[in-house]
Amino acid sequence: MTSWYPFVTETSECCNPIFKAVTSALSAEFQMVGSVPMQCLCRGLELDCDETNLRAVPSVSSNVTLMCLQNNKIRSVSVYAFRGLYSLTKLQNGRKGILHTFESSAFATIGNLRYLSHNRITFLKPGVFEDLHRLEWLIIEENHLSRISPLTFYGLNSLILLALMNNVLTRLPDKPLCQHMPRLHWLDFEGNHIHNLRNLTFISCSNLTVLVMRKNKINHLGENTFAPLQKLDELDLGSNKIENLSPLVFKDLKELSQLNLSYNPIQKIQANQFDYLVKLKSLWNVLDDISADCLMGIYLFLIGAFDLKFRGEYNKHAQLWMESIHCQLLGSLAILSTEVSVLLLTFLTVEKYICIVYPFRCLRPGKCRTITVLILIWIIGFIVAFIPLSNKEFFKNYYGTNGVCFPLHSEDTESIGAQIYSVAIFLGINLAAFIIIVFSYGSMFYSIHQSAITATKVRNQVRKEMILAKRFFFIVFTDALCWIPIFILKFLSLLQVEIPGTITSWVVIFILPINSALNPILYTLTTRPFKEMIHQFWYNYRQRRSIDSKGSQKTYAPSFIWVEMWPLQEMPSELMKPALFTDPCELSLISQSTRLNSYS
Repeated sequence: MTSWYPFVTETSECCNPIFKAVTSALSAEFQMVGSVPMQCLCRGLELDCDETNLRAVPSVSSNVTLMCLQNNKIRSVSVYAFRGLYSLTKLQNGRKGILHTFESSAFATIGNLRYLSHNRITFLKPGVFEDLHRLEWLIIEENHLSRISPLTFYGLNSLILLALMNNVLTRLPDKPLCQHMPRLHWLDFEGNHIHNLRNLTFISCSNLTVLVMRKNKINHLGENTFAPLQKLDELDLGSNKIENLSPLVFKDLKELSQLNLSYNPIQKIQANQFDYLVKLKSLWNVLDDISADCLMGIYLFLIGAFDLKFRGEYNKHAQLWMESIHCQLLGSLAILSTEVSVLLLTFLTVEKYICIVYPFRCLRPGKCRTITVLILIWIIGFIVAFIPLSNKEFFKNYYGTNGVCFPLHSEDTESIGAQIYSVAIFLGINLAAFIIIVFSYGSMFYSIHQSAITATKVRNQVRKEMILAKRFFFIVFTDALCWIPIFILKFLSLLQVEIPGTITSWVVIFILPINSALNPILYTLTTRPFKEMIHQFWYNYRQRRSIDSKGSQKTYAPSFIWVEMWPLQEMPSELMKPALFTDPCELSLISQSTRLNSYS
């Protein structure tokens, strides 16, 4: 392939191994995947031309997906620079690059471009993206972009996500920003220098569901700032300079379920500040899961109490104990705790899976649906746990087959119906739930791995993915640690393998409660919001000591920390008392996802 630029004379092949193997039998004209400047490095379909003194974009293969032009001498990009690069999705020019401008229609032939990061772009001409009608994601990160206008995004009719993170924007246009982006759902201005927001900016953004204004310099929010954003689901205003909030600033955000006002010097919040936010998320799923885990704790406590009662003479009372109403109720309590916990974890996992794998399909459950699902889970748990007590002739002594009153293994004296019922619970409901959890977390990690493309250094990306991998691994590992031994025991009991009663007792006492013991750690104590809250408490403590020794000083405390993806609930009335907000040092409320980040 010859270059369009006279300075590019030496080239080397840049091959895709899979493509090369497939095309080896084809004619010679198709065997060449592409040629690149000799001084550039080719890794698969990614081209690295770091510090190669290029003065213009080189002519390369049409199947290149990433082009890194860091630390070169490219000042501008012509209309023909990317001609034929149909597969290019990412373009980086580096922190030390000097790429400043793109001519109009410069991206006409690269309809798959999604990421334009780490350049020194100071201005995008109107119509520069006008030919990218099918583009859905556009990330212009770590540039020197100082101003934008609605015409900048002319032609982006299919755009869903626009991220202008870490630029130097000081203001947003006083014109409808989204007028040429009718499908825009996600708008991210994190890390700029924006001082205020006006409602004219968002007047055409009626489909926006996520707005991120974190780490700017916003000091004032007008009463009608968010009036056009009636579909907004998530609003992040963290780490700004907001001191006062108008009582009606959120009045139009009826669909808002996630609000972040952390690290703002807010002096006071009105008692009715959040009356309009009827869908703010809270911790219902967490509380339900905690309730289920507490039932397991109650079961173990009562088993321990009866163990003390019969200590030294259990054999005398064994049969009487296993047939007693106390044993039956304790067994029902254990099954209720187990099944509700399993179903809740499955529901949480599926909800998280939908939000991460399908972030733009509006599949998040609403308030009524979430409450309905939670009620249904508890009803199913009660039915599964107490049905064996309702028909003694059919189930016989279902819970009284062992001293811990847990129907884990089959006995010869059990009825066929009781055996089928037990198998349906452990190898039906619970095994299916375990498979769903494993599959969902595997799919989530794969999805995040595939979309983790905003990291500028490979080591950063690997580090983030390793953090996610560890978290996902421990969640799945604890489930496996708990349920695989139980599945094995149940399967062996079906094969009429003799299982000592002590094995069942050990499994029920030491293995079954693993989830109940570790769930609070995995789902609360290790989450980012909890860590931020602990960090903030420590920060406030240090600030108080500083105030005591140096005089008065403002404390930037979090107003809200959201917890990802829990169900919906109105803000409790006790959190609205003005007394709670008089001291900014103590201004820390928890309301509530993610996303998707999805982005952990």
